[in-house]
Amino acid sequence: MVKDASQGISFVCNNIAEYGGDPNRIYLMGQSAGAHIAACALVEQAIGESGEGESTSWSVSQIKAYFGLSGGYNLLNLVDHFHSRGLYKSIFVRYMLCGISWLIPYSLGLPFKDGLISYSIMEGEQSLRRFSPEVVVQDSNIKNAVSLLPPIVLFHGTADYSIPSDASKTFAEALQRVGVQAESILYEGKTHTDLFLQDPMRGGSDEMFEDLVALIHAGDSEALAKHAVAPPRKRLVPEFMLKLAHTVSPF
Repeated sequence: MVKDASQGISFVCNNIAEYGGDPNRIYLMGQSAGAHIAACALVEQAIGESGEGESTSWSVSQIKAYFGLSGGYNLLNLVDHFHSRGLYKSIFVRYMLCGISWLIPYSLGLPFKDGLISYSIMEGEQSLRRFSPEVVVQDSNIKNAVSLLPPIVLFHGTADYSIPSDASKTFAEALQRVGVQAESILYEGKTHTDLFLQDPMRGGSDEMFEDLVALIHAGDSEALAKHAVAPPRKRLVPEFMLKLAHTVSPF
């Protein structure tokens, strides 16, 4: 999936002008697993460009900033949390190694050879490290790659019980320690989906949207002035329906 995401980013970077976009204003953003995958793609691309891995047809320098929303960036720290939420550790680790094909015989109750199980868990833990951007950026062997990363802003709700907000906070702190321009913005009482789903449906002022506008248009007084006089967004869904959805949603 990381390679697929990287190919998608490459297409945008190389074709945005043909579709009327501005190649100097490309922002990379993902939510939840998308935030994790996008961060992995960004870090892997930086490693490739620094001569320490395989490169692709786009450049980290083409990304003006990365925005991560409700993401998890250290899978080693999240394994136990996911286990408590029903994604059992033994299944998750095997999945990280070999993908969904491992889950089919497991779900059918078919036996694994003991040696094969041990091998998959060991290799799966290595995959957890490889696909944990927070861990990867702290590797002293890739300092040159880390220096290529664009500004990074991580958004997270403090009431997110799918991926705790500490996931964004600790990743931002790790990035800062290795010299990356990074920050985390936390929203009190917001869940895993409030920031990109329920809040926009409520209409009116949207706190995260306002923060995004301020970041993207920083220094552009004309764009900020236009945004200031834009009509308020209309409510799309009655509040009781949003509360009902929150009650039944697993997120």
